[in-house]
Amino acid sequence: MSDFPLPPAAEAFDRFVNTPLDRLLAESVAADAESKFLQLFQRCAAEVPAYRDFLAARRVDPAQVNDYAAFQNLPLMGKADYMQAYPLPERCFGGSLRGADRVAVSSGSTGTPTFWPRSAADELEVALRFEQVFADSFRAHRRSTLAVVCFALGNWVGGIFTTSCCWHLARKGYPLMVATPGNNKAEILRVVRELAPHFEQTVLLGYPPFVKDVIDAGSAEGIDWAAYRPKLVFAGEVFSEEWRSLLGRRTGSANICFDSASLYGTADGGVLGNETPYSVAIRRWLAARPDAARALFGESRLPTLVQYDPASRFFEVHDATLVVSGASSVPLLRYHIADKGGLVAFAEMQEFLRGYGVTSHTELGLPADFRPRALPFVFVFGRADFTVSYYGANIYPENVTVGLEQPQIAAWATGKFVLQTRETADGDKELHIAVELLPGVEPAAEMVPAIAESVKTQLLRLNSEFANYTPAERQLPQITLHGFGDAEYFPVGVKHRYTRR
Repeated sequence: MSDFPLPPAAEAFDRFVNTPLDRLLAESVAADAESKFLQLFQRCAAEVPAYRDFLAARRVDPAQVNDYAAFQNLPLMGKADYMQAYPLPERCFGGSLRGADRVAVSSGSTGTPTFWPRSAADELEVALRFEQVFADSFRAHRRSTLAVVCFALGNWVGGIFTTSCCWHLARKGYPLMVATPGNNKAEILRVVRELAPHFEQTVLLGYPPFVKDVIDAGSAEGIDWAAYRPKLVFAGEVFSEEWRSLLGRRTGSANICFDSASLYGTADGGVLGNETPYSVAIRRWLAARPDAARALFGESRLPTLVQYDPASRFFEVHDATLVVSGASSVPLLRYHIADKGGLVAFAEMQEFLRGYGVTSHTELGLPADFRPRALPFVFVFGRADFTVSYYGANIYPENVTVGLEQPQIAAWATGKFVLQTRETADGDKELHIAVELLPGVEPAAEMVPAIAESVKTQLLRLNSEFANYTPAERQLPQITLHGFGDAEYFPVGVKHRYTRR
């Protein structure tokens, strides 16, 4: 055995691989997150040239930031005034890229793509989020599991990040095989046919609409998904509980709260939080109670609801948008990710549920012996600019989604759509929705009125602004039907946007 001490990265791997999940999370719950991120600030002020200049330009003396109250008054950093204002090496510890061994690229949906260097050790914080999902939801530490990565591979963060974190779990001892077909649908189905029969369960990891496409395409080709006991991991988009139920029916889900999980992640911060069986159960309970959801979240639409580790990613709220701090090769200090959302403490959530008469986990559809982890919640609506204004009402894609996921409509449509307002020749506004049909489905006369009525019904139920602001004669949306992969509205291989201005 060598007498040389392990380097920091090796120590981090050794701790991750040899420490049980329960202990890792217990240490996080017990940690003083405020003190930890105050120390991160002090290190960044001393060792990150860009951050030191960022503070100096705003006349912030790091020596005066010695408690959490002072930390909360630090200037927010953002892409424009920090990430794009300083050379990449200067945003790293020591002003150098030498501490990083890999790089990811953001999607560029809000501007120029950004490079995010990181080290393998940085990924362990994110691998812990994957371990929560694979262990607490899927019991993958006890079941042989095929993990099929359906995110696009390459520099884009989703595929490589997910693959690497799954490999870390296999290294920890999980009976896990990782397949990497990427977003090649034919290759995904080939992997499933060849390998899934040899495992106790199969996990598909990808963007929600693409995973649905894979499931639908597999069913059309005769794949019996239920035989492979599929589990689903999503990231990148908010979806409705009706949509989750729809996929559950198509995959033969036995317990929907344990069969899927969504990750809240960004290229810059990694995975910031993850759905748990508890958060899924709460969200499904809220989906059937719009008034309770509005009381908790302040809006009619249903956000993604995840639990997070405050010792790994530290959240704050600024003007109803999220701010995060976290250590990485490019450390984040009060970084304004601009996602609309908020925070709910674990005890606060339990008190909220008790206020609505929920006193046991069985009332949420969970087993009587279920014990949730005492981690706080963050809820995320997504970026605030993905809305359409119609008669003064903000129409959210999430509201329309529910209308398209009703059983009759889901038999025709993929769930993808483009929402926009149009002006008629008479100068009137109309709400227009372009709807993508499933492969092989041809437009029929009964589809347009049925879809329009379904969407209208859900908008009236879920969106109080729409119900109160929009004249009754203008509430029925105008629907156009488009074939699968339509080049104008639903081009293949392009990240889909649900709204147009």
